Amino acid sequence: MGEELVLKALFFAGELRGADLVQRIKLLQVIVDEIVEGLRKQKYIDLKGGAGLGVGKSSMIYTLTTYATDLLRQLLDRNRYNGPAPVRLEDYIAAVTAQTVRGQRITRAKLQASFGDLVVKEQVFDSLRPALNSGRSMFFYGPPGNGKTAHCQALVRCYDDFIIRVFDHTLHHAVPDDPDAPAHDQRWVRVRRPLVVVGGELTLETLDLIYSPDVKFYEVPFQLKAMNGMLLIDDFGWQQVAPKELLDRWIVPLENDVDYLTLHTGKKLQVPFDVFVAFSTNLDPADLVDDAFLRRVRYKLAVAPPDEAQYLAIWEAACRKAGVSFDHDAIGWLIGAHYAPQRRAFAACHPRDLLAQVIDIAHYRGEAPQLSGALLDAAAWNYFVRFGRP
Repeated sequence: MGEELVLKALFFAGELRGADLVQRIKLLQVIVDEIVEGLRKQKYIDLKGGAGLGVGKSSMIYTLTTYATDLLRQLLDRNRYNGPAPVRLEDYIAAVTAQTVRGQRITRAKLQASFGDLVVKEQVFDSLRPALNSGRSMFFYGPPGNGKTAHCQALVRCYDDFIIRVFDHTLHHAVPDDPDAPAHDQRWVRVRRPLVVVGGELTLETLDLIYSPDVKFYEVPFQLKAMNGMLLIDDFGWQQVAPKELLDRWIVPLENDVDYLTLHTGKKLQVPFDVFVAFSTNLDPADLVDDAFLRRVRYKLAVAPPDEAQYLAIWEAACRKAGVSFDHDAIGWLIGAHYAPQRRAFAACHPRDLLAQVIDIAHYRGEAPQLSGALLDAAAWNYFVRFGRP
């Protein structure tokens, strides 16, 4: 495998220094040096020259020879993977087990701190903390715009440790290595525990290994990218696949902590399922799931619209974050003019969205953003648009 990766790295790059080869395939310099020396003896690669930045094999520049042409064609026909050397599945499973999301000890204080400026009722913390400590699963339900996704983002911030896992730079936030720490296998990357969010695009196919016939290797599914972290299935019930089919797909992983993925050959691969799964929906759960599935999802939380006191507190937090002075009387006027007459329910997202429009309208008018009746009225008329209104 090491020889294949060196040859492919040189093929795709054209030429590389010894140090760049090490950085590309993430193996120790001494191992790469042995691989390079073996390939040179077989006349597959040759030394192009030094870089003038020092001595040693790390500064030498390597390139392919014509003898490597036929071998590379065979290797690329098999697969076109070009990156860090893979780790053994057994080592990956051991790492997942050592970094389990199950059985955490998250305190109420840590949970409250992770929510920051989010305004939630006190009893919500009493529901969330046991679910988070279990690391199992949770069902969020309630009308849209009241923070179901924000709850999950706050929950994953409670984890203050780091994990090592399959790295995806679009989903995982790498943690810089301690310069004083001992050297470690660079194929492993320290990242914060991930939160992977999927919504209406979720299908049964994306929950399995996705094989590309062009490059001849697999893309891992969402749940593997969320390993040792949280997977939020947002807008549950709005997917193109029937809710029951999606729920049936999760029964074995949720009960047994293992998942079975299918190779393109049809062979099944058993992998750990160490993921805190959260389902979020604005539909009636009774229309989506049956009692048998709800028993498997251990915790449920109704994310209700805020009451007036919470609504005012959310406005105050949004103003503080945006640098706009909060005016209690102005929001009282907003409620009287745009909520009470229409019997409009509060939503946690309204203050953020309305304030953003207030700021945009003020800037357009050349005014300083403030919670004036005129600006709030203009923002509300635009935000709470009634189609068909003359």
